[in-house]
Amino acid sequence: MPTIDLPYIDAEIEKLDAGDRPPGYWRHFHWGLFEDPSRTDDSPDRYLAAAEAMTERIVGAGGVAGGSSVLDVGCGFGGTLDHIRWRHRGCRLVGVNIDLRQLQWGRRLVAEAAGEVAGLESAVLDPIWFVTGDGCRLPVADGTVDHVLAVECVFHFPSRKAFFREAARVLRPGGTLALSDFLVAPDALATVAENVAEFWVGSWYGSSARPLTAAGYQRLARGTGFEPLVDEDVTERTLPTYPALRRIYGELGQTEAVASVAGVEALARAGGWEYHVLAFRR
Repeated sequence: MPTIDLPYIDAEIEKLDAGDRPPGYWRHFHWGLFEDPSRTDDSPDRYLAAAEAMTERIVGAGGVAGGSSVLDVGCGFGGTLDHIRWRHRGCRLVGVNIDLRQLQWGRRLVAEAAGEVAGLESAVLDPIWFVTGDGCRLPVADGTVDHVLAVECVFHFPSRKAFFREAARVLRPGGTLALSDFLVAPDALATVAENVAEFWVGSWYGSSARPLTAAGYQRLARGTGFEPLVDEDVTERTLPTYPALRRIYGELGQTEAVASVAGVEALARAGGWEYHVLAFRR
């Protein structure tokens, strides 16, 4: 499998390789869900707590519960699966990623996270399995999964439609797909697409498929065999993510990252760039 040109992931792997492991930071490579977005606190600790809250919101939207099988596509370093195994016992947890480096580090980091807790509690944690694979060609048998997750990653896939078809194939009847994604307002398509090309595509966050509207997601879901369950626009509660990331990247001297975040922030605050939590039933 190839490695993927995602500068923000490359930078994190470089830090990990150098022995720099800020507590908890590896768990979440996505926007935060802030309880009070009006607070002017851009601290990393507040951002990490909000990122954890976003994970829980997506997991909850998918109805993940103990004893279920969960496939996390675009799993990063395994933070979402680690989040689940501390809250829902008896799950079969599998992460898929096309970038072997992320999986290698994921195995180490989730093992370390369990090892930091002594005693019976850590001993009964469910194992997390990592598999190298393409989100549009999942290495999973038909009808074997209860829940598919895709946390803030589907815009990197060559085709959302191909991913949805694969998710429908591997899910059992009644299973769910839950994800988060950046959407555009219906009246902002042309402007947002142009600006995304300038600030996002080929920049710090790598290449991106053209964004959808909420209505576009509904059509995509129904056309691939899904029933829409949840479509929650949480844009307002994600806005403190931007100053937090600008601070983090600025302190690391990553000027390209600061520029990318500022560009996307401008789109979000102008009202054309939205962040949604979505869930669908097979």
